[in-house]
Amino acid sequence: MKIASYNVNGINGRLPLLLRWLEMAEPDIVCLQELKAPDERFPEQAIRDAGYQAIWKGQSRWNGVAILSRIGEIHETRRSLPGGPADEQSRYIEAAVSGVLICGLYLPNGNPRPGPKFDYKLRWFERLEEHLSDLIGLDAPVVCLGDFNVMPTDLDVYAPERWREDALFAPEIRAAFQRLIDQGWTDAVRALHPDETIYTFWKYWRGAFERNAGLRIDHALLNPTAAKRLKAAEVDIRPRGWDKTSDHAPLCIALSDTAIGRRASKARP
Repeated sequence: MKIASYNVNGINGRLPLLLRWLEMAEPDIVCLQELKAPDERFPEQAIRDAGYQAIWKGQSRWNGVAILSRIGEIHETRRSLPGGPADEQSRYIEAAVSGVLICGLYLPNGNPRPGPKFDYKLRWFERLEEHLSDLIGLDAPVVCLGDFNVMPTDLDVYAPERWREDALFAPEIRAAFQRLIDQGWTDAVRALHPDETIYTFWKYWRGAFERNAGLRIDHALLNPTAAKRLKAAEVDIRPRGWDKTSDHAPLCIALSDTAIGRRASKARP
């Protein structure tokens, strides 16, 4: 099973690129972020024509998340994190697909720091931590993936000294991510590539992509049941090189049908 996360940075403006990538990469399940479209403007028919079912939670101009599947029905379980009844930002969606619980998220950016946006990011992270503590012990595989807007370590950012004051690299945010790992979640990329420089995001300016001056801010976290099935975890950088593309590249993981019981392969999903 191939599961992907892709911050599309505007689904309607970049729909041809998304459809091109779906046809090329053939992921089974995809979590999308930054739809930047209200519910009624989600391109459901185009997605269906590409062979995917979809559920989504849109938001005009900002945010928005979706889950796509080409391998089975999507059984939605949640459309927002608990603990924030007044929170109107579309950042979390959860569903069971072919026996796997998929948690798709778009964590707040949090800049400028300090300030109310950073405070909101911290609160949102706390809500995520509490909710995932209820999912970590499930017998079923659980995969939580999306744009976390956090670089967990210096290895995950080009020129880390330039990012010390940024909300994506703040000590409080890195500590929050580490608490998820301490719960027992497995960072799929680092489980298979512990020492490699791997990025998922490159700014549009100053030739960042061409220089590989990037950030690893998109992540896939696996509960122990899912981690036993992890075969591969890679970033598909091809779409990032396309014209008028997103500033993110898709993160892809592959799960076997059963527990592997050996060192996982580094092969491309």
